[in-house]
Amino acid sequence: MPIVFALPRRLLAALALVAIVGACATAVPSTTPSTAPAQAATASPSPATPAPSAADGSPSPSAVVPPDRPELAAIRVNLEAVVTGLEAPIWATAAGDGSGRLFIAEQGGRIRVLRGTTLNAAPFIDLSDRVGAGGERGLLGLAFAPGFGGTEARLYVHYSNRSGDTTIAELRATPGSDAADPATERILLVERQPYPNHNGGWIGFDPGGMLLVALGDGGSGGDPENRASRLDTLLGKILRLDVLGAADGEGYGIPSDNPFAVRSDVRPEILHSGLRNPFRASVDPATGTLWIGDVGQNAWEEIDAAPADARGLDFGWRRWEGRHCYDPAQGCDPDGVTQPVAEYDHGKGCSVIGGVVYRGTAIPALRGAYLFSDYCSGTLWAIDAGLDAQQAPFTLLETGRSISSIGIDETGEVVLTDLGGGELLRLVPAG
Repeated sequence: MPIVFALPRRLLAALALVAIVGACATAVPSTTPSTAPAQAATASPSPATPAPSAADGSPSPSAVVPPDRPELAAIRVNLEAVVTGLEAPIWATAAGDGSGRLFIAEQGGRIRVLRGTTLNAAPFIDLSDRVGAGGERGLLGLAFAPGFGGTEARLYVHYSNRSGDTTIAELRATPGSDAADPATERILLVERQPYPNHNGGWIGFDPGGMLLVALGDGGSGGDPENRASRLDTLLGKILRLDVLGAADGEGYGIPSDNPFAVRSDVRPEILHSGLRNPFRASVDPATGTLWIGDVGQNAWEEIDAAPADARGLDFGWRRWEGRHCYDPAQGCDPDGVTQPVAEYDHGKGCSVIGGVVYRGTAIPALRGAYLFSDYCSGTLWAIDAGLDAQQAPFTLLETGRSISSIGIDETGEVVLTDLGGGELLRLVPAG
């Protein structure tokens, strides 16, 4: 598959936009969707699964109620450009090694290093020889192993290979070095993608050190093979893999507390199901809650939440789009479905970008807010991450940007990537 990044960035952004929203124009139910009955929107742990403890025996982070509660009406924020000239930046994250560096993934396959405001000319690593990029494919996710630095040298990437299939791989870097060797790659998982869209893309670690992988439903429109609901496929799921403690010669192990770990008729990697295209997600460092932005089909974008100790949640796609029936168009059964904590319609955007819970210090009124955006509209919203109820998104800022990710730096402050503008941005107090 040819790499398309020789094209101008503005054209690339337009092409990516068409790819992201194009499937949303197909398979529209002919009947007006009905709305889910009112109920608490945040996920609750599966009653059949006991809440786990942390590795040191302490309670799960989800049992701790953080004191942070945002004052949304008092928040005034702006964006400032940190670095320009990037090629389709799609994700930014810190390594957590105390270096203060940011690592910026470009969709074509390079990972760049930012020290302060200086972007290294040489990439940290260049995987473009194995990444198939364009549309919704490419280098999509990056996560460093907990404790990276010192003797821990592992990092993990989520990318589309040259055949268009999802690839999860481990790489190694000399801690403190601004370069990693592509030859250290160890492929852990390859999942065939039947269509070119809905690849998901996020990866990250949970509080227990297990790698979480977000995969879309395989694409086309309307999930024609109903993969998101089926438990015999990894597509349309959040996976939970033991990559740090895997036996020699194995890509990953199955955590014993995964919800389907002992069932032979179900893929044991599955943690949660019923997702359409969870392109961006995050784990709240204070509570361990998993927050998911799931891109919608024709009408609704949604934010889902799963407590750290929840197992086997079903977020409802393709029966539900947001809190509304999709297939069937009426009378969809809410039993067993975890409804979104927030949603918005396509009058406000067309492709949700899941974000982070803010725990930084630069914007005190924002602490405890979950931030998210939309690739098409560029609107930045917030909800109260500590409120156990469905919420209407609160508008913080109309950015005018093609936001492709929202992350945090090593100090807990928010950084964003602008795919079309080729910029890394920082969220700052206004005025």
